[in-house]
Amino acid sequence: MRTQRMAVSALAVLTTFTLAACGTEPGPGAGSGDSGDPGDGSGTVRTEPPLTGVHWNVSSLTVDGKKTTAPAGAHVEIGSEGKATGSLGCNRFKADVRIDGSAVTVGQSTTTAMACADDVQEFEVAMGRAFHGKLDAAVAGSGDARTLTLTTAQGDSIALNSEPSAPLTKTGWKVSGLHSGDVASSLPDGTTGRARLTFGEDGTVEGNLGCNSFHGKAVVSGSTITFGPLASTRKMCPGGSMKLERALLGAMKGETTYTIAHRTLSLTAKGGDGFEATARATGR
Repeated sequence: MRTQRMAVSALAVLTTFTLAACGTEPGPGAGSGDSGDPGDGSGTVRTEPPLTGVHWNVSSLTVDGKKTTAPAGAHVEIGSEGKATGSLGCNRFKADVRIDGSAVTVGQSTTTAMACADDVQEFEVAMGRAFHGKLDAAVAGSGDARTLTLTTAQGDSIALNSEPSAPLTKTGWKVSGLHSGDVASSLPDGTTGRARLTFGEDGTVEGNLGCNSFHGKAVVSGSTITFGPLASTRKMCPGGSMKLERALLGAMKGETTYTIAHRTLSLTAKGGDGFEATARATGR
């Protein structure tokens, strides 16, 4: 995979799409998705719905009256500082976004350049042609059951739906990377996909360290997890697996802090060492 800066004419696919995803920021008298302008009674909020900090799955694209289902995995995540990231179903993108009332405008964008299936490439091209310039954003529903519709001046539209962040407890987390301070690193060779853990609502944790299974106490309070002594099996494992196990046991020791960004868990011990884990994506 390689990332490249694209010319303005080639940015249509992801520039407009990111714009679409980016909606509006709340302002004085703004609606919240479950309050505000009652409109026509349908629950649609027309005034500045909060769209940042939400994982929006792309469900479909309608161009010239023809509706096309989006590729699995197509989504947009909008930051609070005029940035948006996501996937068109194959290639990932980043873009600058300007928000002005219910209008959204996308600036410079970058995208990966992977070869994709023909139907996915066709979808991305259609997105680029349909979504360019200003888009009107409308949110319906509330809480974790929101939908977002972005409409062009020509009447073409993109439909998205919100997906909530994964809960810490009762979620199967698969370890995907390690970090020490601000330095991230990949897992040791041969260990990808092996380490996993699940936090129970009763203050326990269990899982696999990459070779040996483990269980123990893990008390959650706010943004901290306090681990008690962890018990594990004692199998002899390959070198990479043992290296991963030592890293995970070092991170899950005493009081730690954690954050969840949609379906990614980041856990850090007091010394700065920690790991990232991902939750299985929900069905669409």
